[in-house]
Amino acid sequence: MKLSVVLATKNEEENIGDCLRSVRGIADEIIIYDEYSTDKTREIAKKYEAHVFKWRHQKNFHETKQRALRKAKGEWILQLDADERVGKSLSDEISRIINLNHKQIRSREIPREKRRLFEKHQKLVEERDGGIGKVTGEVVAFFIPRVNYFLGKPLIHAGVYPDGVIRLVKNGKAHFPAKSVHEQIVIDGEVAWLMGDLEHHDSPTLSRYLFRLNRYTDLRASDFANSKLPKNIFFLLFYSTLKPFFVFLKLFIRHRGYKDGIRGFLWSMFSSMHYPIAYYKYWSI
Repeated sequence: MKLSVVLATKNEEENIGDCLRSVRGIADEIIIYDEYSTDKTREIAKKYEAHVFKWRHQKNFHETKQRALRKAKGEWILQLDADERVGKSLSDEISRIINLNHKQIRSREIPREKRRLFEKHQKLVEERDGGIGKVTGEVVAFFIPRVNYFLGKPLIHAGVYPDGVIRLVKNGKAHFPAKSVHEQIVIDGEVAWLMGDLEHHDSPTLSRYLFRLNRYTDLRASDFANSKLPKNIFFLLFYSTLKPFFVFLKLFIRHRGYKDGIRGFLWSMFSSMHYPIAYYKYWSI
């Protein structure tokens, strides 16, 4: 068995069909751990011959993802979210990669412009999350560049591309610590990049985006609580004014969100508002 596709789901009937349809040509097995969805998620998944397991909802969704990883039998594992789609270019690239030997993987050539973009993004990720992978002489995982769709169209600027996510991993060489929702998957080996884009349809409507914003600000408020962030007037002013102001400038001006028009403005504005909303929630705990 060469490739397992694994997902953790909850109430994803609007997404799961399109996601599984995009990988059925490359997946030797599909593993889904579903957190007791109350919609038709499990029924739709079974139509694509997925092996579906029910698992009680956890506070940290990564615990469920880790269970799906452990269940996979393939030599390689593609871990997806239900609102993601694997396009033809990426599908073909994955099929090639998992059939290469170690030397062939190491000798792959990535165009210079893309390579510089990927290296820059990975550096930013490692500055935020710490070092990724370790030197072992073997590539066991791949970042996949991700195109985020916002209000029905790809968002190209505002700092959201390539939005690299580690999704293709060798079985037994990756795990989720499940300590924080913002954590990176831990890789026991070296990490490279694929070139094909993964489509991310997380915010097709503004109401869907606001629903997700509410969930993620809940999680960030929990992180504030775990780190025992001070509750005082200085931090209140910082997270209410300075932090969102500079985040907006970075996304809309420095990362040229203005080139995506009104969608770039809305993305930059709402992204900056994550911090005051999360701090207000934390203050009220």
